[in-house]
Amino acid sequence: MIRKWVLSVRPPILTKYAFRIRTRVGSIVNNLLIHGRDEMEAQFKLRQMYRDCEIMECVCHSGGVRTLLSKSGKANAPSAMGQGVTLRL
Repeated sequence: MIRKWVLSVRPPILTKYAFRIRTRVGSIVNNLLIHGRDEMEAQFKLRQMYRDCEIMECVCHSGGVRTLLSKSGKANAPSAMGQGVTLRL
């Protein structure tokens, strides 16, 4: 009985989110990967590590597909994470 319950409980599915941010002192950090159940959880974890940062771009890595979730129009530098909306790897 207990064994059946243990097998039916699955861990939460985590997705990788790649962020491009500008820190509060102006440095740009590219391809910062953070795991989360959704984008909000990944942003929460990011803001715990980098307080007062500006998120310039967020790309969701799910399986072999990368999806651009958000991009700030303030950045003049070209993105290192891809220009398309959805990329198949």
